[in-house]
Amino acid sequence: MAAGTRTIRVGAGGIMLPNHSPLVIAEQFGTLESLYPGRIDLGLGRAPGTDQRTLLALRRDPMSADRFPDDVVELQQFFEPTQPGQKVQAVPGAGLRVPLWILGSSLFGAQLAGILGLPYAFASHFAPAALIPALQAYRREFKPSKQLERSYAAAGVNVFAADTDKDARRLFTSAQQSFTRMVRGTRGRLPPPIDDIETFWTPPEKEKASAMLNRSFVGSAETVRAGLEQFVEETGVDELIVASAIYEHSARLRSYEILANAVSAGGA
Repeated sequence: MAAGTRTIRVGAGGIMLPNHSPLVIAEQFGTLESLYPGRIDLGLGRAPGTDQRTLLALRRDPMSADRFPDDVVELQQFFEPTQPGQKVQAVPGAGLRVPLWILGSSLFGAQLAGILGLPYAFASHFAPAALIPALQAYRREFKPSKQLERSYAAAGVNVFAADTDKDARRLFTSAQQSFTRMVRGTRGRLPPPIDDIETFWTPPEKEKASAMLNRSFVGSAETVRAGLEQFVEETGVDELIVASAIYEHSARLRSYEILANAVSAGGA
């Protein structure tokens, strides 16, 4: 991604730190920062990002998530200039101060990001229930740091844009099916869209899947722009992270194009 671009920032959203050594991550992202200076961000999550069997296959301690705050601080230190007598250092990495983000879907990450003075990204594209309390906790706990003088928050949103509202709603059925399968415990690849989602899920499944997809914006350029403007006004976030689980690649690209034009036209 970085090699194929020249100006945009490229980040990880994210590295599930309990699955990795802070030293290894420091050296990996130190390498990226050395190759593409000033363009690399590092997002850090506390969740395992997988099931318990896969976690064990990674040879990680299931309780390693409890050390997440200490691991974040250790990683920060590896990006600081090497101190006299320091026995372990990241090569490359030391002194590069790669910007860190804390990723979260609960109050834990929000509070940690605030205490450490780091930018915070909330996963409201699949866990919207705690969005507002998490943002409030982050801003309440925020303390200025070397990296950040004031709080800075991003939020994930689902965007399914098409030329018409009807076409966009059909594209959205891929995500609706996928989240329904999560409810059923039958995860799999993203399915193609269908004409009538009501024939796919039961009322209880619809309620649960729709709750997880609550922060989704589906429709034409005008519909999506209006929804996103209201979302930003409600949350006060500084950035949006757009997820578009659209089955057909061409339709996904078209959705991003419509979104870009809509945001530009709206002056956002």
